[in-house]
Amino acid sequence: MSYSGDTRVGGPADLRRLTNLTISKLTVGPMDNNAYLLRCHSTGEAVLIDAAAEPDRILDMVGEGGLARVITTHRHQDHWTALAEVVGQTGARTVAHPDDGEELPVSVDEPVVHGTRVPVGESSLTVIHLRGHTPGSVALRYDDPDGRTHLFTGDSLFPGGVGRTWSDEDFRTLFGDVEERVFGALADDTWVYPGHGADTTLGAERPHLGEWRERGW
Repeated sequence: MSYSGDTRVGGPADLRRLTNLTISKLTVGPMDNNAYLLRCHSTGEAVLIDAAAEPDRILDMVGEGGLARVITTHRHQDHWTALAEVVGQTGARTVAHPDDGEELPVSVDEPVVHGTRVPVGESSLTVIHLRGHTPGSVALRYDDPDGRTHLFTGDSLFPGGVGRTWSDEDFRTLFGDVEERVFGALADDTWVYPGHGADTTLGAERPHLGEWRERGW
């Protein structure tokens, strides 16, 4: 089955099989949050990005294969409402940037910073620190052996713009990080998996960077 990334609350997860990982995208909760499960084909080890809400549905997606880690992209509650229960049920280790980690309902087992690599079985994710939506917001980069990059952006990048900020300074910081660390480093075919809503690619968004800068959001 082909992957579309078009998911809805209450609906099934959408699965994307890559060379070494399978990505499952599930939409949960009253704010239509996306939770992503990445499972290594070789080892079966799995990592969850954002235990956002509806722990029963997330645990159903995890299944009997177990869960090694939960990465929380940032401190906002809609991205961690299910975290304590998912960790309690699975024994997974928790991962977050220390600038946001103290706001989470559980302690952070593995603090990460810009450039940290988080294992997913025989593969890994690279942490990209994108400051501005929150101080410790991170994106997670996966480089598939087929040459394509997959980027999980939390609330820092969406189709149509960067994430919400609360001051001009925060916007400039976030836009600068996204421009330099994402658009300046990654190819147009990079697939973007945001914290809410539909997926996109960097190629679809790159022509609009000037518009985003001028409008300030």
